[in-house]
Amino acid sequence: MINVNHFGTMPDGREVKAFTLKNRNGMEATISEFGALLLSVKVPTSEGSLQDLTLGFDDLSGWMENPPYFGATVGRFGNRIANGRFSLEGKEYDLVTNNEPGGIPCHLHGGTVGFNKVLWTGEVSNDSLELSYHSPDGEEGYPGNLRVKVSYTLDDDNQLTWKATATTDQPTPINIIHHSYWNLSGDMTTSINDHILMLNADRYLPTNKGLIPTGELASVKDTPMDFTQPTPIGERVDAPFQALQFGEGYDHAWVINGEGMRLAAKVSDPKSGRTMEIFTDQPAVQFYGGNFLDGTVTGKDGIAYKRRTGLCLETEGFPDAPNQPEFPDCILRPGETYSHSLVHRFSW
Repeated sequence: MINVNHFGTMPDGREVKAFTLKNRNGMEATISEFGALLLSVKVPTSEGSLQDLTLGFDDLSGWMENPPYFGATVGRFGNRIANGRFSLEGKEYDLVTNNEPGGIPCHLHGGTVGFNKVLWTGEVSNDSLELSYHSPDGEEGYPGNLRVKVSYTLDDDNQLTWKATATTDQPTPINIIHHSYWNLSGDMTTSINDHILMLNADRYLPTNKGLIPTGELASVKDTPMDFTQPTPIGERVDAPFQALQFGEGYDHAWVINGEGMRLAAKVSDPKSGRTMEIFTDQPAVQFYGGNFLDGTVTGKDGIAYKRRTGLCLETEGFPDAPNQPEFPDCILRPGETYSHSLVHRFSW
């Protein structure tokens, strides 16, 4: 079942609708036309109420600011591009540099006005929500007219499926990702360091101090980056390990084992008994432990989100792939269709 409600109004007067997907188990997911954002995911509690597992805001104005990309559909290119530059078919492209980790500028999550800051068009089709957006040639510096569709479905197995597809009329880099922040306890004043994480990944991408991959695919064995077995997130997060020092904690891409649609990650909260499994067809997953949340952003119910009170598990292509030809190809060309599937499966 999908309910449609008025969510707000854009500065130019356009209406923004919100869509709430519900299943037979009482689970709900609400999505906005603005940013194709996942506004909330609510699951039943033992008391019969619903508890939200995502960080975010109470109204549209908060999401329009949205500095941490809560719930965002991110594009054209999620994650980082070094120096905001890339070369494609002999031409140099300059993008905005809107992030400076380690004092080194880069292009992050599609730029100043990425896909999370524009109004999509939402339509209900059977039990699925479909959102569409036309990104014009030159938007945020990217070449080509890009036509993008994102769908959300929620089934009775408590699986929330997000899928992005796109076509273009010129070659263009693409890496559309989903960027929700999760705290499975439902209490956003508590740290996610007690969550138990498993990553289906034997390798990760080391970075320089600007969080740009060096090109190496390094083994996780005998390092704090090894989550091949379920491990408390906080157990080694402050270890004297260069990757953690550069990221001020976990903020790296792991190379997912296998190909096709497969398990990427599993995270659980021992106190609530909730578990979330993530499946994808992408080559990598960026695990970010909320290191840069600092209490300056006030979210739902007036809660100031402090350090490490939310985590992200962003399935994706490799960061900085436009500049690293040995990485999986990220260029979409005319006549091709980009596709990225992501499933969050919940149990409680």
